[in-house]
Amino acid sequence: MSLVAVDWGTSSLRGALLDGAGRVLEEKTAPRGILTVPAGEFAAVFEATFAAWMERAGSFCLISGMAGSRQGWAEAPYETCPAGLPDLARQLRWIERDRIAIVPGLRDEQGGVPDVMRGEEVQIFGAIQLTGMTTGLFVLPGTHNKWATVRDGRVTGFRTCMTGEFYSLLSRHSILARTLQADAPLDEAAFLRGVACAGNGEGLLHNAFGARTLALFQRMPAPALASYLSGVLIGEELRTQPLQGIRDVVLIGVPELTARYALALRTVGIDARTLGAEATWAGAHALRAVLQARHSS
Repeated sequence: MSLVAVDWGTSSLRGALLDGAGRVLEEKTAPRGILTVPAGEFAAVFEATFAAWMERAGSFCLISGMAGSRQGWAEAPYETCPAGLPDLARQLRWIERDRIAIVPGLRDEQGGVPDVMRGEEVQIFGAIQLTGMTTGLFVLPGTHNKWATVRDGRVTGFRTCMTGEFYSLLSRHSILARTLQADAPLDEAAFLRGVACAGNGEGLLHNAFGARTLALFQRMPAPALASYLSGVLIGEELRTQPLQGIRDVVLIGVPELTARYALALRTVGIDARTLGAEATWAGAHALRAVLQARHSS
């Protein structure tokens, strides 16, 4: 039986066709994130992208990500932490019974303020399958980064940091954009200098301005400024995390971001294992296995 695993986010649509053992047979990507799909047209976009895969006998589809938000195809619930794969399986939002379902997100709360994730929960459970790490810290860099704590195979809690979005805002829409090349390649020395600067006790609002003054007084070449600002932001993110006693983490995301987080974590003595899209596909396969076990029992 084939599994069509879909990660439908805000800006992109990704999918993989898996065989019964979880092996990836094909992959597809399209610039059809939920913000590009008019209301009422999600079924048509899904059909246009994945119809050939879904025509296979016994094909079943699990969709994770923002397709389950209020702005998406159909709103899926949030499962409250602590939560494991069986909890997600019980809360699927069915588009077509026993054929197409949207995976619920996760919800946590700190200090009376709720936090949520959609899509990252599948990646975390996939990473658990791939690494065998059933207890530990899982970090998912992106526009809104997630720091998730896992114990005995269940997500017990998480925190979201808007680091990626802040970088985009500062590098493209603030005074820093006048001299900063937002898409410049990583300058490791400048990045690590920014990470170190975040620990000076002066705070993000002051340290970020250094990306302007270092250019103003020609203390740093223009192509390096983006790396410096990235280091300041990621360093600030690390500074606020409870990392005492942590020796290794699992990073899940695109290589350009996980490489930066691995560098930053190394400065505080933490090693990192990195995963990419394979975590999503492994998570969908693991969830499918839970559904099959429930059906056969």
